Amino acid sequence: MATSAVHNQTVDSIPLGEINVANPYLFQNDTVGEYFSRLRREDPVHYCAESRFGPYWSVTKFNDIMAVDTNHKVFSSEAKLGGISVQDMHSDESALELEMFIAMDQPKHDQQRKAVSPVVAPSNLLLLEPIIRERAGSILDALPVGEEIDWVKLVSVELTTMTLATIFNFPWEERAKLTRWSDVTTASPETGIVESFEQRREELIECAMYFKGLWDQRIDQPGGNDLISMMAHSPATRDMPFLEFLGNLLLLIVGGNDTTRNSISGGVLALNQNPGEYQKLRNNPALVSSMIPEIIRWQTPLTHMRRTALEDVKIGGKQIRKGDKVVMWYLSGNRDDTVIDRAEEFIIDRENPRHHLSFGFGIHRCMGNRLAELQLRIIWEEILKRYSFVEVVGEPERLLSNLVRGITRLPVKLHVH
Repeated sequence: MATSAVHNQTVDSIPLGEINVANPYLFQNDTVGEYFSRLRREDPVHYCAESRFGPYWSVTKFNDIMAVDTNHKVFSSEAKLGGISVQDMHSDESALELEMFIAMDQPKHDQQRKAVSPVVAPSNLLLLEPIIRERAGSILDALPVGEEIDWVKLVSVELTTMTLATIFNFPWEERAKLTRWSDVTTASPETGIVESFEQRREELIECAMYFKGLWDQRIDQPGGNDLISMMAHSPATRDMPFLEFLGNLLLLIVGGNDTTRNSISGGVLALNQNPGEYQKLRNNPALVSSMIPEIIRWQTPLTHMRRTALEDVKIGGKQIRKGDKVVMWYLSGNRDDTVIDRAEEFIIDRENPRHHLSFGFGIHRCMGNRLAELQLRIIWEEILKRYSFVEVVGEPERLLSNLVRGITRLPVKLHVH
């Protein structure tokens, strides 16, 4: 308790104008929540005048975030204006001038999104469910009981990569490439994942060339129900410029991988930090269905989305100017106790667990939200059949990123009934 009090004193003693919640180290050491808590109390729409990402506004409360997210006419996602993260899309010297539908405005956004959305239609999810369940079972059955293992590597990464390989119809024995490309997409040299922006650029071009090979094979075949075939056969996407093709691929890879992967790890951690909730789950495994959206709220796998103001506008009483960078901190909105009851607590049997911001709102709401929930539900149903306790036995290691709220290592031991 003492260290926490000292730490809070430090957060509270920083002048408001000097707070920069986009500092990636606050996410890696998991202290950013204290800064968000202060902003929600004292300055819910906060201006940071100086940061390595330039000046930006932080929107930290649930209803203000909703107001920005659902108003795509005033708040743009356009890549050429900087895109969807606090770091401008084309900011580093060797950046690829990528385009992707999440970083587009209407009408192009809807046309491209529609081309790939059938992959997550309810009918396709029904087909995927038994495949995911069989894989989840075989992943779990291969794990040693009572020995320390890395849950991230052996379970979270493995299951999400398998699912991704399936929806792309990607060569199975090469599926580890998908994990690598997902990690590289959001990496900067300081993360240790790539040594330079140049290396990142080269690996992403290699990714594009690999997928171009698959595209070329499938464009002449009758349409399949995988993402590549869908893009190759849809009028909205089949003639995309090369960098737009790559951008949309990377969006689908990261969207289909990072988010679910980190929620699988985050759920294990949350249950260990809240043993009363874990006991509730053991006593009543049917609570999995309400626990899954609570895990996604609690983890908030993508911490933020950014917009650019297209005109002067007011949010929360603050004057935003045309051209300003506006960051919606979903992680903060998901802890807003004026909208979510006991928001700072992990509660697996909430009455309305889907009332969270993790998937966004409006036209850019996460396309794969049901697929993410499906994978999480299945893995937890299979865990509960096999193990009485997935015990976290060491500190989690977290990703150095202000966008992906990632857990890179989670040491656990498995216990059977």
